[in-house]
Amino acid sequence: MDLFGIISQLLFFLIAALTLTAAFATVLLRNVFHAGLALVGTFFGVAAIYLMLEAEFLAIVQVLVYIGAIAVLILFAVMLTRRLMQNEDSNINKQWAWVATVIVTLFLGMFLVILQVPWQINPGASVYTDLVPHLGTALLTTYVLPFEIVSVLLLAALIGAFIIARE
Repeated sequence: MDLFGIISQLLFFLIAALTLTAAFATVLLRNVFHAGLALVGTFFGVAAIYLMLEAEFLAIVQVLVYIGAIAVLILFAVMLTRRLMQNEDSNINKQWAWVATVIVTLFLGMFLVILQVPWQINPGASVYTDLVPHLGTALLTTYVLPFEIVSVLLLAALIGAFIIARE
């Protein structure tokens, strides 16, 4: 393996470890605001993994949709709560041991499934087609109605959040 392969593998393991740490912190923290920030870190880690897999479109969608919309909406809703910083409880969730057990069990299960799959490696057959134009055409022709319904639904949720915030 050449130096580029070693560096890319080390970078992947570093990003994966940071993503798993942020995901674990999302579940572990009791403060909803801190858990939301850890969730944003998890989303960034997933986007970085998509970039390493050369799926640039998925990485951009991950950043725009999840980080740019959902995470901001979660943090906005959390900041609207009145008693957010008045919590005298511990910052650490007391069920962290159960969470760790479930995470390790799921990881081992997925690892065993991955080991049983007969992966076919054919380095000579590199078929790459750019599917982004086809996806854009499908979103704006075939799936334009569901796309617009989702946008109206998100607008209604935003208006509802403003009405609740004013009360």
